[in-house]
Amino acid sequence: MSVEEDTANHGRLLGTVRGPQDVKRMSGEELDVLAAEIRDFLITKVSRTGGHVGPNLGVVELTLAMHRVFDSPRDRLLFDTGHQAYVHKILTGRQAGFDKLRQRGGLSGYPSQAESEHDLIENSHASTALSYADGLAKAYALRGEARSVVAVVGDGALTGGMCWEALNNIATAGNSLVIVVNDNGRSYSPTIGGLADHLSSLRLNPGYEKVLDTVKDALGSTPLVGKPMYEVLHAVKKGIKDAVAPQAMFEDLGIKYVGPVDGHDVTAVEAALRAAKNFGGPVIVHAVTRKGYGYRPAEEDEADCLHGPGSAFDVETGALLAAPSVKWTHVFADELLAIADERPDVVGITAAMAEPTGIAKLARKYPERVYDVGIAEQHAATSAAGLALGGLHPVVAVYATFLNRAFDQVLLDVAMHKLPVTFVLDRAGITGPDGPSHYGIWDMSVFGVVPGLRIAAPRDAATLREELREAMAVDNGPTVVRFPTGAVAADLPALRRVGPVDVLAESARTDVLLVAVGSFGQLGMEVAARVAEQGYGVTVVDPRWVRPVPAELVDLAARHRLVVSVEDGVRVGGVGDALAQAMRDADVRVPLKDLGVPADWHPHGTRAQILADLGLTAQDVARDVTGWISGLDATPDRLTPSDAAAQN
Repeated sequence: MSVEEDTANHGRLLGTVRGPQDVKRMSGEELDVLAAEIRDFLITKVSRTGGHVGPNLGVVELTLAMHRVFDSPRDRLLFDTGHQAYVHKILTGRQAGFDKLRQRGGLSGYPSQAESEHDLIENSHASTALSYADGLAKAYALRGEARSVVAVVGDGALTGGMCWEALNNIATAGNSLVIVVNDNGRSYSPTIGGLADHLSSLRLNPGYEKVLDTVKDALGSTPLVGKPMYEVLHAVKKGIKDAVAPQAMFEDLGIKYVGPVDGHDVTAVEAALRAAKNFGGPVIVHAVTRKGYGYRPAEEDEADCLHGPGSAFDVETGALLAAPSVKWTHVFADELLAIADERPDVVGITAAMAEPTGIAKLARKYPERVYDVGIAEQHAATSAAGLALGGLHPVVAVYATFLNRAFDQVLLDVAMHKLPVTFVLDRAGITGPDGPSHYGIWDMSVFGVVPGLRIAAPRDAATLREELREAMAVDNGPTVVRFPTGAVAADLPALRRVGPVDVLAESARTDVLLVAVGSFGQLGMEVAARVAEQGYGVTVVDPRWVRPVPAELVDLAARHRLVVSVEDGVRVGGVGDALAQAMRDADVRVPLKDLGVPADWHPHGTRAQILADLGLTAQDVARDVTGWISGLDATPDRLTPSDAAAQN
């Protein structure tokens, strides 16, 4: 089916859109119809692949207006974060790619330079776009280029410190730059903090609510399940300025303010953007939107407005189609609550992601013991240090990729003071569809250099519960507990424990010590079985605590002919690197081969696809191990560990 035929199924106007120039020619009435058709397209396509639904439904009219006012790609449109750029992708000729959204060979879930000249920045961490925009605007001014720079930030992103650092510099530079604040009161969940309270006072103002709710026209031409689910605001609605508007706050910084405007009214947003473009200096356009707008299941989802269902969902209800399974996050949430029931000193911290990280369960029972600091990981770490100094044991739950942003705070504010703070890293390792900016592959390497920090990598639900309790029993320094995304595999009991190290399998022959980190425990068992078929014996161990390297693990290494480590983090500075250094320090001369993730930008796909690409499957590892150990047999002069010990 051609792109034109496919998009025609979602509306006659959408089928004519091949680039921004097609949107510029449309009338106001046509734009209203097109907005509804885009929502129909988004819901239908994303329901089959998973992806970010709520954020994109909320920016349909906003994105249409941007492409009518500005001339992309000459004018640069920057999205913070990029998960609200689906409509931008649709309007810039990428409709066909949505059939494989976030899948191998399909569209990225974030802006991608490889996809289109209309995309510039790919980093999908929040609160960064204003800094990019500041630098771009300065570059264009210095080069004498008359080009507009537009940064779209959510009110949630404004809880991040980088935004305010950038605003300070943007005001000082005075360059032509348009900042669109997409104010929907949410990042993932409702936005937290003083700025959020200030903006919410505007959203709750009766005058503004009256404007927002006045005209709603159901468009019967939009095909979808049952009755049409889209409501599109119609007619021109003026921006409202009254006593609660935040213009003074921004203008005190030296940045002009326009708004608030109804973000679901193309004409109103377009007028505000044209005024901002023509001003010639930095301008904030404050657009009030509703996350999930026009799709009832998203609007009624109080947790996160269907922010990002990770897999296919039912269009009519919004419910995921996959059978429910026990997730790593669920196990953590349950065990944390159990510990909090026993220990009144336990408190939780989240950076705007209470539901995705599992902290929400603790918050529902003990709301006074959970702190959502907004998209502010650096502040979260140092605030946790303050809580620990005050006699509490904070648990900071974030995605592994996001703790990278707080390295300095973990190093100097927490670890240097030897404070008992536990960082729980969800989505560690290769996470798949969200792509390289969301992979949690850096933590074991980056944080492995922090003195006194202990890192645990559980292999199953039982060890997650056990290691979380061990981490929270530490009272003289920080701890990290990391686990991957998705469903938890069946528990894998140990044969015995040597110090902190679990022995999962062993043989009469001590050819290979296979160090299987975290969730690779089951892979280690499969590798051992395959290598045994070739006549070699493999001891499979799970170190449980990977930093610092257990002395018992080094002792086990000395008793084998070959050591192989396998981990879902980057090899450089990873567990294998650390083990090799510990073996050198102990004068253990057994060869070591480390398998892990190359330090590179790996494309999106499923976790299984990417691990297969990297050679981190049982078949691949078994083939490598067999080749390495047979190679040692081919070296007749090589001393075995027992021979070397006898000579000493």
